Amino acid sequence: MSSGGAVNLEDVQSVDLMTEILRRLKCSSMPDKRLILIGPPGSGKGTQSPLIKDEYCLCHLATGDMLRAAVAAKTPLGIKAKDNMDKGELVSDDLVVGIIDEAMKKPACQKGFILDGFPRTLVQAQKLDEMLEKQGLKVDKVLNFAIDDAILEERITGRWIHPSSGRTYHTKFAPPKVPGVDDVTGEPLIQRKDDTASVLKSRLEAFHGQTQPVIDYYSKKGMVANLPAEKPPKEVTIEVQKALSS
Repeated sequence: MSSGGAVNLEDVQSVDLMTEILRRLKCSSMPDKRLILIGPPGSGKGTQSPLIKDEYCLCHLATGDMLRAAVAAKTPLGIKAKDNMDKGELVSDDLVVGIIDEAMKKPACQKGFILDGFPRTLVQAQKLDEMLEKQGLKVDKVLNFAIDDAILEERITGRWIHPSSGRTYHTKFAPPKVPGVDDVTGEPLIQRKDDTASVLKSRLEAFHGQTQPVIDYYSKKGMVANLPAEKPPKEVTIEVQKALSS
């Protein structure tokens, strides 16, 4: 029995190995891509990002995660960032760009990257471009997950959750059998503070105010692909592929 088990394990490992070899072969023929994803909360950016990453062999750079990782690893930039945070200051744009620069050199980023959550301002976009230019690189595409605020409001403010189980409902798209009540336990549903109309409105105002100049900046360079983010995820994926093949 045991020898049979060992053979099975070897088979599993060699299957994994083959998968990895095939992935590397596929990736080696992929063109480099450096992408920026822009979209308000609820636009479906988080759904498409891992699909793009896998399809084009890119690394995913989320600036918040990278800052935390740099602080934890005590890199020189991480130490500076922690100093800013401890004083209650915002981490400077130059520092964030430096952390992106460091992260880009990792093997996973060999074919390029997806930047998510940065640049949020015109100055950040300019600093990012300067850093890339020094290495003879540039942003290839900015994917703008364009969606009407009213649709976002319907998507987000309709979300209700059952706190103890984490079950989620939507008043329009996945309603509970009895309004306001969990199907399984009959307990009341709650709405997250972030999902209320007033919070969403202020988040969207801040988002548009900050990012519109960034979208305009890249539009002038002919880099922006406006995606119809109100469509179902599978259709948005097709639109992403079209945008990235052009």
